Amino acid sequence: MHSLLRSDYEVRRASRTSQPCRFRRQPRRVAEQTDSRAIVRSTHEASAVIMECDCTFSRWPPWILRANRHLDRLPAHVPLESRFMPDPTVVPPAPANAQDETRSVVKAAGVIGVATFSSRILGFIRDMVLASLFGATPAADAFFVAYRVPNLLRELFAEGSMSSAFIPVFAEYQTLKSKRDAWELASAVFTTLLTIVIGVTIAGILVASGIVWLLAPGFHDDPAKLGMTTLLTQIMFPYLIFISLAALAMGILNSMRAFAAPAFSPVFFNVFIIGCALFLSPMMSEPILGVAIGVVAGGLAQFLMQLPGLSARGMLFGFRFQPGHPGVRRIGTLMMPSLLGLSVTQINITVSTILASFFAGGPTYLFYGMRLIQFPLGIFGVALATAILPTLSAQAARGSLDELRATLGFGLRMILFIILPAMLGLILLRQPIVHLFFEHGTFTAHDTAETAVAVLCYSVGLWAFGGVRIIVSAFYSLQDTRTPAITAAIAVAANLIFSLLLMSSLGAAGLALATALAAMINGGILVVVLHRRLGGVAWGSVGRSSLRALVASVPLIAVCAWVAAAQIWTQPGEWVEKSIMLCMAIGLSAIGYLGIHALLRSEELNLVWGMVKKKLGRITDH
Repeated sequence: MHSLLRSDYEVRRASRTSQPCRFRRQPRRVAEQTDSRAIVRSTHEASAVIMECDCTFSRWPPWILRANRHLDRLPAHVPLESRFMPDPTVVPPAPANAQDETRSVVKAAGVIGVATFSSRILGFIRDMVLASLFGATPAADAFFVAYRVPNLLRELFAEGSMSSAFIPVFAEYQTLKSKRDAWELASAVFTTLLTIVIGVTIAGILVASGIVWLLAPGFHDDPAKLGMTTLLTQIMFPYLIFISLAALAMGILNSMRAFAAPAFSPVFFNVFIIGCALFLSPMMSEPILGVAIGVVAGGLAQFLMQLPGLSARGMLFGFRFQPGHPGVRRIGTLMMPSLLGLSVTQINITVSTILASFFAGGPTYLFYGMRLIQFPLGIFGVALATAILPTLSAQAARGSLDELRATLGFGLRMILFIILPAMLGLILLRQPIVHLFFEHGTFTAHDTAETAVAVLCYSVGLWAFGGVRIIVSAFYSLQDTRTPAITAAIAVAANLIFSLLLMSSLGAAGLALATALAAMINGGILVVVLHRRLGGVAWGSVGRSSLRALVASVPLIAVCAWVAAAQIWTQPGEWVEKSIMLCMAIGLSAIGYLGIHALLRSEELNLVWGMVKKKLGRITDH
C-alpha cells in the first residue's frame, strides 16, 4: 500500500489545522516503520477519528485520505495486516539507473531494427514485384493515390497520434496504479478505437468518390483513371480498421517492453501483398484489384500476429465501451492536437501526392522515392523512436528530468550516427539503387531517372525526418501534444508554399524537396522549444557526435562516388555484376565508416559493439 497511517501525533497535527471535532479520542500509536510492510495496530480507531470529525476532508493530508479510502474499498473479512501489505498487482517503476535504461533502449532498438530490416527487405521485394507488373502506368498511379487515403488515416488514428498519446498514459497507469487498472484502460481504448474506425471506414466507403476527387485533381480529365482510383479506395478502406488495432496492440506491447512481435508483424503485411500480386492479380479482370485485396488481408494478419503476445501478458479482452473512462478522456485530450503533430510527414506526402497527380507518373515516382528513404528511416529512425518513447514516458512519470534529458541526447546522437551515412549513401548511389531494384518489366529508364531525382530531394532532409521522430517522442512523453501540433501546422503550410514554388521548375522532384525543407523547419522549431522546456539538452555531445559522423563518412563518400561513376549502370542487363558492385560499395563504405569511428573512440560505436558482443556471447554459450 502506498500510504500508511504513521502515528497519532501526525493525526493530531493534521486535526489542529481543521475544524473542531466532536470526538477527541485519538487512535493508539501505530508502528513507525519505513518499510512498506508496516502494520497499523489500531486501524478502526484511526478511521473513526477521520470519519466522525466535522471537518472538511480536503484539508486532511492526502496520505490519510488515501489510506481511509483504501480501507473502505476492502471487504470486512480481509485481515487488517493484509490491508497494509503492498499490492502485488502494482507494477514497480522502471529502473532509475540511466546506464541501464540507455542499454535497454539500444537493445530494444536493435530488436526492432532487425525486425524492421526483415520487413523492409520484403517491402523492397514487394515494390520490385509491383514495379515489374505495373511500372508507372495509370493503374499504378491510381493504386498509390488510393492507398494514400487509408494510410494517412492510419497515421492519424493509429501510429501517429493514438499510439503517441496512449503509451505515456498507459505507462503512467503501469507505474502508479495497478495492473488491472492498466488493462481496463487498454480494453476501454480498444473498444473506443474500434467503434471510431468502423464508423470512419463506413463513411469513407460511402464518400470515396468525393475523397478521390479532392486528392487527385489531376485525374479529373481521365474518368477511367478516376473511377479505378475510387474503386481501389473503397476496397482498401477496411485496412484502416485492422491496422489501427494493430497499432494499438503495438503500443500496449511496447509499453511493456515487448518489441519483437509488433516489430515482426509488418512482415506478414508484405507477404500477403506479394502473394496476392503474384497469384490473385492474374485472375482478376483488373489485376491491380488483387493488390488492393492483399493490402486488407495484410492489415488483418498484422493485427492477428500480435494477439498471442497480448494474451500471454494478461490482456483483458472484451468490449468495454467507456468513453468517459478518465484514461480514455486523457488519451483523447492528448490525441486531438497530435492528429497533426507526429503525422506531419504523412500529411506533407499526401499534399505532394495531390499535386503530383498533375504529372504523368508523378505519384509513382514519389512513392518509390519515399520507399527508399523509409528503408534507413524505418529500420533505425522509427525503431529508435519506438524504443525510446516508453523509457522517456517512464522517466517523465517519475519526474526524472535529468534522466529524460540524458536519454533524449543519447537518442539524437544515435539517430545521427546511423542516418548521416545513410543520407550520404542514398544521395551518391541513388541512380544505381533505383536502376537495380525497380528498372524491370514496364518500369523504364526514364522512370528510373525521375525516381532517382525524387530520392535525391527526399534524402537531403533524411536527418530532419529522423530527428523529428525523436524530439516529438520527448514532447509526447511529457504529455505535451499541443506544441508538436502547432509546429506541424507551420510545417504543412511551409510544405504547401515550397511545393507551389518548386513544382513548376522541378516537377514531381520539387514536391519531394518541399517535403524535406518542411521537415527541417519543423525540426528547428521543435528543438528551440524543447531546449527552453527542459532547460537545455546535451547539445555539445550531439554536436561532437555529428562532427565524428561527418569525418567518418569521408571513406564512404569516396567509395560511393567511385561506384556511381561506373559505366556499368548505363548498360542493359548484367544484373549479377551490378548487384555485386552495389553490395561491395555498401560493405566497403560501412567498414570505412565504422573503422574511423573506432579510431575516434566513438561512444555510440562502443555502446552498439558492446551490445553485439553480449548477444554473440549468449549465442556461443548455448
